[in-house]
Amino acid sequence: MNPSAAAVPGVVHRFFEYSVLGMLAAGYFAVLGSGFLDGPTAIVALAGLITRLLLVAEVIEFTIPPRVVAAIAILYLGFFPLDFYYISGSFLAATVHMVFFLAVLKLLTAKSARDSASLKAIAGLELVAAAVLSTGFSFLLYLAIFVLFAIAALASGEVRRASKAQVVVSRSSLTAFPRRLGTLSALLFVGIIVMTTGLFVVLPRTAQAAFERFVPQRYRLSGFSNVVSLGEIGKIQQSSATVMHVRSFQGEGFLPVKWRGSALAEFDGKRWFNAPGQDQTLRVEDQILRVRSATEGASRGPNVIYQVHLEPIVSDTLFFAGTVETIRIGVPFLRYSRGGGFHVPPRFGGRGLNYSAYGFLPNEWAEGRYTASLPPGAMRGLLSVPNLDPRIADLAREMTRDGEPPAEKARMLETRLRHDYGYTLELLSKPVDDPLAHFLFVRKRGHCEYFASSMAVMLRTLGIPSRVVTGFQSGVFNPMTGWQVVRASDAHSWVEAWIDGRGWTTFDPTPYDTTRSGTEVLTRLALFTDTLSQYWQDWVMTYDMGHQAALFTRMQNAGRHFRTLDPAALWRALERGMRLGWRYAVLIVIPLFLLGIALLFGSALRKHWKRRAHARKLERGETEKSDATILYQEMLELLEKRGFQKPPWLTPVEFARVLRAPQIAALVEEATAAYNELRFGGHREAVPRMTRALEQIRQL
Repeated sequence: MNPSAAAVPGVVHRFFEYSVLGMLAAGYFAVLGSGFLDGPTAIVALAGLITRLLLVAEVIEFTIPPRVVAAIAILYLGFFPLDFYYISGSFLAATVHMVFFLAVLKLLTAKSARDSASLKAIAGLELVAAAVLSTGFSFLLYLAIFVLFAIAALASGEVRRASKAQVVVSRSSLTAFPRRLGTLSALLFVGIIVMTTGLFVVLPRTAQAAFERFVPQRYRLSGFSNVVSLGEIGKIQQSSATVMHVRSFQGEGFLPVKWRGSALAEFDGKRWFNAPGQDQTLRVEDQILRVRSATEGASRGPNVIYQVHLEPIVSDTLFFAGTVETIRIGVPFLRYSRGGGFHVPPRFGGRGLNYSAYGFLPNEWAEGRYTASLPPGAMRGLLSVPNLDPRIADLAREMTRDGEPPAEKARMLETRLRHDYGYTLELLSKPVDDPLAHFLFVRKRGHCEYFASSMAVMLRTLGIPSRVVTGFQSGVFNPMTGWQVVRASDAHSWVEAWIDGRGWTTFDPTPYDTTRSGTEVLTRLALFTDTLSQYWQDWVMTYDMGHQAALFTRMQNAGRHFRTLDPAALWRALERGMRLGWRYAVLIVIPLFLLGIALLFGSALRKHWKRRAHARKLERGETEKSDATILYQEMLELLEKRGFQKPPWLTPVEFARVLRAPQIAALVEEATAAYNELRFGGHREAVPRMTRALEQIRQL
């Protein structure tokens, strides 16, 4: 046994190790919550934390020789260029992989005080990285957990360091204690204030712009630009990150619409795109843009007025419902693409945008809605198809009937694709030469891009102009905030076909995805988390004079309302609160149930865990005199369960002699003799005798 380790009380040493591990876990989950870590790196880091926890708890035990550690580190340095060029394709991502791998390696091999200091430094760097990358409410939670464990680690580390020091305790040695404790308290206070000010307020507000300059691709959600490859929308749908919030100004709440982004007209067999140089520049005057051309010849449906907040991860594309007439946005100009999409200048894209829109939902199936026809040049582009499998054209004719009008043929294709093919978000394991032919004739299942692309191409083979639109489904309404939440998983592609007399008409051949309907509890939990994040953004991240004035107005109105509140209104408010509490009762009952389980069985589980750890310690031969007391107390607990309780006035030897059960009395005498030999004589060879007697008592 290491003498220095023996000088440290085991409880203090384990407490310190758990505290450092808690700092690392808080930093790790803070970075994970920012969405920056990829799946493999997150799994490896989590596995390292769990393994370290088992090592500290003495559930497992292993040692990696220093030469092996050095060899693994050198091998990974050689793997770094391969990761950079062939796996990650990004210097930053490859560097993150290397840093986390080396951190896990240090986590599994840390033993000395210097290693513990390195782990604390790694945890601090994780939290700083999370402060740079994250602007959500979850960061506050992880920051609080980190501060708690940091204080515990500093305090226990001081006790641990002092217990290792070989000093003679005397009366005069305590004179420096108030000064040292006061200095430590002051440093903790200043450190917490500085750290929380920087991490809680300054870094999340200022670091994103600086970080974006060096890593702009981090804040771009690909799939909505002028070039979209098949499979990009499917990758986006696998994420649950919030993309935008929408609030209706008409009081209806939920808007069951599609959020249209870009319409892409040209297809080369593997990607949809718009040819460059065809965008128009529309100048925004006094933050108002009126779109006159969009309403010409349109058959108006219901009006829609709404406000949109785009999250920073979104690209420079704006998303609208229906036909937009007026846009209020704080940018100098917008780019209007050939397919009717609106795009902000590059310097504004990806920073989070707020804009409002007024428009209407067009009645696309009204006869004579459009009297104009497509220009010949545009018609040729919207009918062109690449050199694809000829079976696609045959399938289009098979799914429709000759002599039917274009609108009916489009409906037939939409119905057949929905009925004959299945939906899946599972991506292809490897690229194929002809993705559409593979989807239509081999795999026969896929996500929305394959359905939309197949229908658009088949429409073109039938002489019907068509294009693919990228955007989002309507999302979910959050009654707690009054905002509609649209997530990356709501990303979608559909088809717009040109029907003479009706203009651009929407078709959606993708079948409903039955695998994405989560449980009601998870849906409510997601909405509750979104509420916290939105309040965090409004009242922390973007808190300004406007928010201060709004808060003061709310408080003033609440004060007036309180003075004039009558009992009936109070009862109605209480009823509304009870209904809301019942609606979200599951979210309250489950944590309370888990807390009750912890209170009922936590003590027994903790005792069982301590006994297992103590038994493993004895098996390794790490025996101390105090172990005799622990084993004897365990024997008394076993005897008490069998109806034998030791009176406090009897010595261990006297208690063994007064037991009336001969078999138990003999075992207790044997355990008591071993206890005395270890406790007062220091004979370690008595431990096996005592543990053997305990095991026999346990089996009776």
